[in-house]
Amino acid sequence: MKILYLNPDRGIPVCGDKGASVHVRAFITAAAALGHEVLLVCANLGAGNAPPPARIVELPVRSEPALLRAEATLRALPETTLDDTIARRELARLAYDREFPAQVMQILARENFVPDVVYERHALFHQTGAEIAARLGVARLLEVNAPLIEEQARFRGLCLRRLAQAAEQASYQGASTVIAVSAAVAAHVQDTAGPSCEVKIVPNGVDLTRFGPLNAGAVIRAKLNINAAPVIGFIGSFKPWHGMGFLLDAVAAQGANLGTTRILAVGDGPDLAALRERAAAPDLAGRVILPGRVAHAEIPDWLAAMDVTVAPYLDQPDFYFSPLKIVESLAAGKPVVAPAIGQISQLIQHGETGLLYEAGDADSCGAALATLINDPSGCAVMGHHARRAAAGWDWTALVAKILNHARVPVSA
Repeated sequence: MKILYLNPDRGIPVCGDKGASVHVRAFITAAAALGHEVLLVCANLGAGNAPPPARIVELPVRSEPALLRAEATLRALPETTLDDTIARRELARLAYDREFPAQVMQILARENFVPDVVYERHALFHQTGAEIAARLGVARLLEVNAPLIEEQARFRGLCLRRLAQAAEQASYQGASTVIAVSAAVAAHVQDTAGPSCEVKIVPNGVDLTRFGPLNAGAVIRAKLNINAAPVIGFIGSFKPWHGMGFLLDAVAAQGANLGTTRILAVGDGPDLAALRERAAAPDLAGRVILPGRVAHAEIPDWLAAMDVTVAPYLDQPDFYFSPLKIVESLAAGKPVVAPAIGQISQLIQHGETGLLYEAGDADSCGAALATLINDPSGCAVMGHHARRAAAGWDWTALVAKILNHARVPVSA
């Protein structure tokens, strides 16, 4: 099968370290392993990791003043719209999407590539993947990972909300099948697009060949002078809702129960300075290691250096994530401690592959970590079960399941 993969989101560098970047590469790698040929058209190739096995064409987003002014005029927006930084960024996305079909068709002609299916990662202000699939007469599978409008408005700012909503609804309704990463995302899609929209839930996966006991955890431990000390690990972004401050407080509150334990937190983000300050306090001094961001290609080695991992998300009523860090930890044979919210309760089998606690309960989180750290043999058994359970989220199997929905639309 020939797959045209569209990633029009410039915020997702294909070769970057973000979870979304990993997702793009993992899907394409699995599709290639299944014998499919992929042509990837992306807004941002990025750097830091090897590109996936595909023909890749980068179409950068343009933002020249004349282009943005023309787009504002086309949308009947006042001249003052261009005074807003957020609005200018959004106009660039709209202009990019409007030009996208013609550019993609030119790429297909140049590459002599005739797709059997269009696979698209949903992006804010983008909808014309539906037009591309219609021109080609093939199915369009739309991957949706989050309620992007609400996420954008809450964390980064949103100006042209009405246009974003119109594009989102058209994008959802223009898909043969929507692939949602969680039940919460699926519900959001159905609410937006209506009951006639076909939605399938497929969680994030993991490349099992990259994680396991043979990774260089001992090298990492020696480099950091950890030696045989027990290690609680975290890998991810230091953002408020990821709960790293909560985790440090939970560990400190355990006192002697976790007195010799190191906390190895790999990543970067807006909370890093505050975490460094908290880590220097007397109850944690010398026990918290913050190596910064590392390339995703190196993550298996860092996971191998950990005894237990934790995903200390703070309580959220609309928790829609499908946490990549959890399935990767399980694949590495590491028990995971996490709150029992959203999809996490399905990813972790309590008492079998990890321990769940009530979201926001620092005492329960700390006690769960102490239970595992102070029982190395039991922790090892749980890690073995975790590795075995991770087979259920193998990327190759998940991508094969997704591509089963690649059927030609009835109207074609």
